[in-house]
Amino acid sequence: MTYFTETPTHSDIWATTADLITLRHKLLDLFCQLAYQEGDFLLSSGLRSSYYVNKTQVTLHPQGALAVGRLLFPLLPVDTEAVGGLTLGADPIVTAVSLVSVYENRPIPALIIRKEAKGYGTRAYIEGPSLPEGAKVVVLEDVVTTGQSALKAVERLQEAGYTVDQVIALVDRQQGGGELYQSAGLKFETLFSIQEVQERFRQLANS
Repeated sequence: MTYFTETPTHSDIWATTADLITLRHKLLDLFCQLAYQEGDFLLSSGLRSSYYVNKTQVTLHPQGALAVGRLLFPLLPVDTEAVGGLTLGADPIVTAVSLVSVYENRPIPALIIRKEAKGYGTRAYIEGPSLPEGAKVVVLEDVVTTGQSALKAVERLQEAGYTVDQVIALVDRQQGGGELYQSAGLKFETLFSIQEVQERFRQLANS
């Protein structure tokens, strides 16, 4: 896939604009230009799909990562003490939000949850700063399908003694993830629905 970035004369808007609605539109376009693909794909959930969102093309993109951090940070409750997510997909997201939090004078550490405990050292599931018992952590996710990945992160954090009652995702494929979180007593927010991504993708393709 061709790497895309804006020229220096236009890239500063990603960092300087105070208009988060404009920034959201630009991030949506980046998802359409870099991440959204149509074809025949096998998803991590085991389901087959006629489309795929290759999210790391955006979350590891310089302007994309910055926009992700700037747009997700305001969605965090004021009492959030950390953000966390299941490796690998959530790693750049929690990092971006944590970095943006410093510039907002509200530093929030990032936690990375392993799929399996590491086989050496502390043998921990969770990497990152140690937090007080009961600390409130918001789980971040890239693309939600069935919801199992973020739910695993929630369970690991709760087992470690943290309080988790919210999941925030970049894209919701609307294939059961939201319902799963609701059944687990979790609040769920998403930046984009898959329908919004697909609609914008077709607009750009026809322009």
